[in-house]
Order: sequence, then structure tokens, then C-alpha cells
Amino acid sequence: MESVFSWIFTVAKVLLLFGAAIFVHEFGHYWMARRRGMRVDGFSIGFGPKIFAWMMDGVEWSVRWIPAGGFVKLPQMVTSEAIEGKADQAVPPASPFSRILVAAAGPFMNVLFAFLIATFIWVIGLPVLVNPPIIGRVESGSSEYAAGIRERDRIIAVDGAAVRSWQDINLEVLTSRTNRLVLTLERANKQFTALVGTRTNHQLLLRWLDLEPFERPVVGLVEADKPAGKIGLKPGDKLLSFDGVFVLNQEHLVELVSKGQGRPCELISERNSVRITNTVTPIYDPALKRGRIGIAFAGGHYEIQRPGPTPFEQIDEVLHMMSKTFSALWHHKETGIGAKDMSGPVGILGKLAADVRTDFRLALKFMVMLNINLAILNLLPLPVLDGGHIMMSIYELVARRRVSLRFQEYATTGFAILLISFMAYVTFFDINRFWLFKMMWKQQSVIDPASQSVAPNGSTNAAPAQ
Repeated sequence: MESVFSWIFTVAKVLLLFGAAIFVHEFGHYWMARRRGMRVDGFSIGFGPKIFAWMMDGVEWSVRWIPAGGFVKLPQMVTSEAIEGKADQAVPPASPFSRILVAAAGPFMNVLFAFLIATFIWVIGLPVLVNPPIIGRVESGSSEYAAGIRERDRIIAVDGAAVRSWQDINLEVLTSRTNRLVLTLERANKQFTALVGTRTNHQLLLRWLDLEPFERPVVGLVEADKPAGKIGLKPGDKLLSFDGVFVLNQEHLVELVSKGQGRPCELISERNSVRITNTVTPIYDPALKRGRIGIAFAGGHYEIQRPGPTPFEQIDEVLHMMSKTFSALWHHKETGIGAKDMSGPVGILGKLAADVRTDFRLALKFMVMLNINLAILNLLPLPVLDGGHIMMSIYELVARRRVSLRFQEYATTGFAILLISFMAYVTFFDINRFWLFKMMWKQQSVIDPASQSVAPNGSTNAAPAQ
């Protein structure tokens, strides 16, 4: 029953946060339209059939079933019948300048909202994943080993682009136009380069480096009746060595524990910067067909960065990621990244849910990205978007005549259909990636409130139970 309430509470928080981004955007249109003396007939969060609605100040306010956006019904603006219903042709059109202000007010409010959230994060601090770009195991017969790469080497650049975490590395690899990359590495304060190839993840169909990160495994859950529980391991403990071997990452520990099945092994862990030495005997698990000690790894180990990154740093990070993404999409033949790899409402809500469950500050960080994305995408010069309204109003100011109403309605309706089709397309692939959202939902992360870090955020890595 507790898990049901937890699930409901998480969904409520996700819808509230996502709805807030939509609300501030549409409120920008509403507020500016009122300031310019324009008529407002409706204000909606969501599309499709109404869940509930009420009248206030001559405006119908409503919440609708499809949480993919919203609209303000303004008969003096060019609207899409497919989304907002038939416009009232008897209402005189607003001036081009007023229409530009109203259209731009929505994206402006998203940028302002993002900046306010980023300022709040800067003040309260931000959890950052402990994810330094240090290499774990390197198989002796691999091409990476032949290229001179060794365990504990630190990657400092990928094809000349500086990296500070495995998240940075993954971004550079994913958006690269080639499957052969030059890594700049550091060992014993000396730098050298190595040419490496990439591999493709067959589930996500995206490229990765064939290198394992060096990461101290962190305990997420402990089974009380298993060996780990009996020696007093606790969630948040870092596992440093097993059976006299320094642990390089989660997969390495799984291998060491399996080899130690049935015999006493030394386990060195760390809790609150204090090392603890225990003896544990792995037991055989018939389901997994290997030895286990009865723990599940944390999905990620976070330390708190105080103060958090500045608002300008956060927004610059979002703009950098958007730039890399647009470039990868434009060069899709080389990168292999296409529309199928983008996320619609399902993917956005899934990621937001995972962040909400981990730490509300991570959800706020995602909200910064979401609001900046909404602002920029809505300014694209497509008739159904705010940028389309601005473009047609600028044309009217320059040419001193309006675009024909028939063209406006056909173009707006046509692009509305294309937009809805695109949303359906990316949603289809989001649903196919449901296993990924399920894994993100279930993973247990550890937030260390006593720690302080200035490292950039990284991506979480799921691992099997151990």
C-alpha cells in the first residue's frame, strides 16, 4: 500500500512540475494579450477533451486530458482549428506589433521561469553524480589495450572537446560524426592520445566507447538475511576491495564475488570516510547461477555541490546540449541520431519521474532544461508555433499587407497536423523504450548530504543485484 501511495505522490509531483512549465508559457501569452487590450476566450492546460473547466472574467479556464502542451484562445491571432477550435472572424485583428509581443511573451516567461529555478538551485546546492572520467578494467587482448590505454587512465578530451565526467564523454561520442575518436588521456601527470573505435548499443541503437568507467560500487539495498546484512553493510557504503583485489567498478565486483562463492573473503568498505574491514562468505544464488552477498547497487552516488552552479552556467549547459543535439540531428547520416531518438511527453514525464524519485533538486535541474527547450522550440518559424506568429507579423510590418487568411489557416492547420504526427511518432519510440524508464524508476540512488563536490553532473549507471 505504501508503494501505491508513493507512486501516486510521484505522479502528482511530475504532473505539477510539467504543468507548471506549460502554465507559465501560456500565462505569458494571456498576460500580454490582456495588457494589449486583446480578447481572450480560453486558457487551457493540455489538449483534447476537458477534464474540468470554469468561467472567470469572461475566459473559459480548462484542464484537458492530453498533457502535451496547452493554449490560450485568442481570436485576434491566427489559430489552428485542429487545436483551439474555430476562430471568431467578426473580431478585428490586433496590430502586428501586439501579435509579436503576445507570441514572444510565452517563450520569455519560460526563460524567466528557468532562470528563477536555476537561481534557487544555485542557492540550495545541487546533487552531482560521482562520475569522474577514469577508466576501469581494460582487457589485455582488446584494441583499447593495444592503443596504450590502461586502468585508472583519466580521459580529459574527446576529439579535442574537454570532458569532466562520463556524461560529457557519452555526449561527445553520441553526437560525433565518426566512429573513430581521438582520446586525450592523462597518466601520472603526463598526457598522451589514443585512437579508439566505438560500439553500438543494440537496444538503444546509439554509440558508446568500449571502455568501462572506474567507479566505486555503492550499496543501494541490503538483504538483512544474507551475508551482507549479517556483517552490517548499509545503503550508501562504498565497496573498495574484495578478496584482496581493488574493485574497479560494479561489474568487476560481481565477478570477484562470484569467484569467492563458498569461502570467506575480505571485504573493505567505506562509510562516512571511515574504512571498515569485514569477512563475508558469498552464497550461491540458483536464480542468477552465481555467488551473491545480498545487496543491490545504487543507481548512482551523488554528492552535494554547494553552492550550486550559477544560473548562467546551468543555462549555458542546456544551450550546449541543445546545440550538440541539433548538430547530430542535422548530420544524422554520420551520427545515426534521428527523430526516433528524441523524446515526447512520455519520455519527458519518465525522466522527470526518475529525477523526482531521486532528489527534488535534480527534478528542478531538469525543469531548467525543459523550460529553455520549450522557449527555443516555440520560437521556430513554423506557423503553428509562436515563431510562426512572429514571422507572419514581421512580414505584415515590412510588406504592409497581411498574409492571406486562407494561407494562414491552411498553413497553421497543416503544420498542426505535422506536429501532432511527429509527437505520435516520438511517443511510439518512447513506449518502445519503456524498459529504460522502468529501470530508471526502480533504481535506488544514494545522496550523501555531508559531502561537498564541485564536479559536473553525470549520468547514472544501473547495475544488477549482487
